[in-house]
Amino acid sequence: MKSIPHVVPQTLSRRLITTALAAAAILAITALVAPDRAWANLLLSGFFLTTLGLGGALFIALTNVCGASWSVAFRRVPEAMTGLLPLGGGLLLVALVAHLPRYAWHHHGTGDAGTFWFKELWLEPKFFIARAVGFVAIWIVSSRILVNHSRRQDTMTHTATTSASGVSSILFLAMFAVSISLAGVDWIMALEPMWFSTMWGVYQFSGLILATLSAIIIACILLRRVGPLAGVFSHDHLHDLSKLLLGFGCFWMYIWFSQYMLIWYSNIPEETSYFIARTHGPWGPIVLASILLNWVIPFFVLLPRPCKRNESVMLKIACVVLLGRFFDLYVMIFPPVTGNVPVFGIPEVATIIGMGCLTALIFMRSFAEADAVPRNDPWLAESLHYHA
Repeated sequence: MKSIPHVVPQTLSRRLITTALAAAAILAITALVAPDRAWANLLLSGFFLTTLGLGGALFIALTNVCGASWSVAFRRVPEAMTGLLPLGGGLLLVALVAHLPRYAWHHHGTGDAGTFWFKELWLEPKFFIARAVGFVAIWIVSSRILVNHSRRQDTMTHTATTSASGVSSILFLAMFAVSISLAGVDWIMALEPMWFSTMWGVYQFSGLILATLSAIIIACILLRRVGPLAGVFSHDHLHDLSKLLLGFGCFWMYIWFSQYMLIWYSNIPEETSYFIARTHGPWGPIVLASILLNWVIPFFVLLPRPCKRNESVMLKIACVVLLGRFFDLYVMIFPPVTGNVPVFGIPEVATIIGMGCLTALIFMRSFAEADAVPRNDPWLAESLHYHA
């Protein structure tokens, strides 16, 4: 019979819910005063939470396909992260429906209908919403399948569940590669439908995996401190996660620079408009802050080996990267919505706090649904004695 390792304290749950409701109330008031600003915060929140939950499923699928035994001991952490998908997906769909006209290509400029016929077809409202609903539904169902395979392993034979997990993971990765690229184009790049970038899909992936690794590091460190992963999550596990964070931080910077450099070099007006708006004037420091948080600080701090194994250092760096993810999405979403001058105040702070509270609450409840460690996994012993 399945045992529940811990229960979320009611006092903590009430505080998180109260704080999240207060943040929601602030956004509701903002919607009355500055509806575009409130909508941009809602879109950012939905996309942030959705990609964080999707990243948890991606981590499970990648480790299953690669046969990576080292991560088995803390696999319940990315499994619990998938619980963010229903809420994040719901917020996204509300945001998309609420301001659907923003995604019409002809709403932002004029052009020859014969030239832009595909954009008009692709961004047709019914087709646009149908794709959004399809993406969210597929992500939720596929992630639940991955998690269920793992949970059934607690009561079923090892071979059957391990084989099924491998097949499901392969299918998930194929679906993920296509869907995250199209979703990024639909929901963010289409805010400026006259602009385009062929690197946009891989750029969305790089930001997603970077934030996912940061969230896993934070959760594992805190769970080791409070008990469930004490004696399970080791410095060697932290070391490998830190190396992945360093590597994908460099990958994110490489994709960012490659996209910028190619557009700058070609100097085509239809392409340069995106970066001209973001690197000239008051948006420039925000872009630099995003680069600083996502790559510069993590890169130089994580070069020494001792820092990768220090949980205090890694906890701070992971929080820095998550904040960098917020600013990265902020730079993508806000300029075409709120104008040439950055707006950052109480609504944006409320968005950050509200996302943090909802993420913590949903994660803790999802994590408490199963044993803290997948005890029947055939690779658990190897993971517990792993040395980096």
